[in-house]
Amino acid sequence: MDGPDGEYIRCGTCSIFVWTEPLRGWRRTQALSRRTRMDWAGQVKQLLNVDYPNAETVVLVMDNLNTHNIASLYEAFEPQEAFTLAQRLEIHHTPKHGSWLNIAEIELSALTRQCLDRRIDDLNTLNTELTAWQNATNTDQRQVNWQFTTHDARIKLRHLYPKH
Repeated sequence: MDGPDGEYIRCGTCSIFVWTEPLRGWRRTQALSRRTRMDWAGQVKQLLNVDYPNAETVVLVMDNLNTHNIASLYEAFEPQEAFTLAQRLEIHHTPKHGSWLNIAEIELSALTRQCLDRRIDDLNTLNTELTAWQNATNTDQRQVNWQFTTHDARIKLRHLYPKH
């Protein structure tokens, strides 16, 4: 929204969750008004129970945000449910300052260029746009051609990968 002198007035923020299986060419997106432990836990529950109900283990690679951990499941759900969900997760965090290693960040960049190139002033409209982008992209089964190798990591991130 613009003010009377054309200056941008921010009317709020939201958090966009992006889940992707890069080799399958699948992703799921959803915007929520917040980014809390409860929000993350709810998204993980949907991932495990709806998106991958038959998977024994789901591997998550994600940034180091303080909500992205097993403790969030225990805060959101009864202990037995949290434990059941946690047992199906294998979590790997990208290094701090290494969000560019996170394929979800790459997807967010593509989403921004292809879908979010304008102001969207309400959450329902945003989620409608996200769903349209998600469905079109999933239909194309656009994969992520990841070319960053362990060898590259040992050079670029040598402080994290000691030589043996």
